[in-house]
Amino acid sequence: MDWSRKRCVVLDMDGTVYLGHIPIPGAVAFIRQHWDDLDFHFLSNNTSKSPQTYVDKLNGMGIPARLELLLSPVTPLVDFLRANGISRAYAVGNRDFQRDLLGRMPELTLGEEGAQAVILAYDTELTYEKLARSALLLQKPETLFLATHPDLVCPSPEGPLPDVGSMIELYATATGRRPQHIFGKPDPAVLAPLLARYAKSDMVMVGDRLSTDKKLAENAGIDFALVLSGEATREDLARETRQPTVVLKDLGHAYWGGDGR
Repeated sequence: MDWSRKRCVVLDMDGTVYLGHIPIPGAVAFIRQHWDDLDFHFLSNNTSKSPQTYVDKLNGMGIPARLELLLSPVTPLVDFLRANGISRAYAVGNRDFQRDLLGRMPELTLGEEGAQAVILAYDTELTYEKLARSALLLQKPETLFLATHPDLVCPSPEGPLPDVGSMIELYATATGRRPQHIFGKPDPAVLAPLLARYAKSDMVMVGDRLSTDKKLAENAGIDFALVLSGEATREDLARETRQPTVVLKDLGHAYWGGDGR
């Protein structure tokens, strides 16, 4: 892949730019070196952190990210809630998520009373009370079940941690229900603002996950650069029928005019 022909680079964050709180040096160096050459956008399915939290984290690594460069599953979630007239919902999500959601949709009321939907996010403050109240709400067939993303685990420097996809299996066992709608990667709706601005040939998705990052690129019809700095391994890649456009040890191994293999 010829990086010099790209205009828009969509970066997954955890496993691609950093691991937990630890920057991946080559990736950070590449972004800073080419900040004026490429339009970088940052995308994470992790809804336990608000966009401002991500901006602060990236800024702390020397990356001059701004709020308008952040893409989140919360954007298509809010579009769905408004389009379907949902004004009351029960959120299984931490305080950062709830603040972000209400900041985007101040007319939404969060709570159990009159909830039209249960929204499952990556809840790093999960309690049994939240599980119990949401499970009871889902006993009502008219209550919609929505999830911000499908990731089974969230990467960390110590190893994978249970994420929304794992919680979905818990709810399926306890309630017999699975979400009617799952937002975020690999649903290309999360890229809608960029797909309206750039030609697909000008875009590349960079990520460390085959099930979400690679699948998102395929669903959106754009190139995909797999980095081996996070979840995916070459052994995982060998089982894939459709291969990425390029495979990199990390983003620091990308270079102009070549594929960086």
